[in-house]
Amino acid sequence: MLGKCKIINMQVNVINQDNSLEQVLLLAQENSGAYVCVSNVHMCMEVFDSSAFAEIVNNADLVIPDGKPLSWAQKLLGHNNASQVRGQDIMNSLCASSREQPLNIGFYGGSSEALLNTVKEKLVASYPGINITYAFSPPFRLLTEEEDDAVVQGINSSDVNVLFVGIGCPKQERWMAEHKAQLNCVMLGVGAAYDFIAGSKKHAPRWMQKIGMEWLFRLCSEPKRLWRRYFSTNPRFIWHFGKQLLKHKLSRKGLVERD
Repeated sequence: MLGKCKIINMQVNVINQDNSLEQVLLLAQENSGAYVCVSNVHMCMEVFDSSAFAEIVNNADLVIPDGKPLSWAQKLLGHNNASQVRGQDIMNSLCASSREQPLNIGFYGGSSEALLNTVKEKLVASYPGINITYAFSPPFRLLTEEEDDAVVQGINSSDVNVLFVGIGCPKQERWMAEHKAQLNCVMLGVGAAYDFIAGSKKHAPRWMQKIGMEWLFRLCSEPKRLWRRYFSTNPRFIWHFGKQLLKHKLSRKGLVERD
């Protein structure tokens, strides 16, 4: 059983890249619904703000620490083996695995069918032999019951093993939880991964990722869209995690009771 670490109100698995890939592949082989949350500071504060969303994330089959601050938080709370596991790296590894074993890949999300076509072209070029059996870009509205049923039937009839869901947090996590019982695959919430693969958005340099400043690169790239999120969530995360860490330190010294 994989260990978990509570960061503010969110339960995050203490895991590394290899463990994460292994667990997702195991879930993909079960032929039943499962979902993986790719967590970061934004998701952590969404969990803090909503008990309903907290239930969705904390009941996920796997919660990986995609954001560097989360793996730092795990280390500060005593998990010395904690490691950042970037969702994009897991996605790349799964696409590579699709060439080597029977593993069907599906895509749900993206801003347009044209974007998804570019994503498929890029991945086929990077991973010759990849098995992509389903791709759908939903409209920017709630699907009707009939449309949703057609999506479920399309995914299941395409024998998808791993479905990448890219419609943004917290929408994608809610969608995965709502469809877990209906689908026969493992779902991963991958946020803006399609845009990164297609090249419409740029990755932060590796050195910025390593020092936990990927958020700053993204903010500079999309200031109008992201400034409110980062200047709201980051200070709040530091404040609430700071209180948790102080309580943790005091509890180890026997000055306060543990939860």
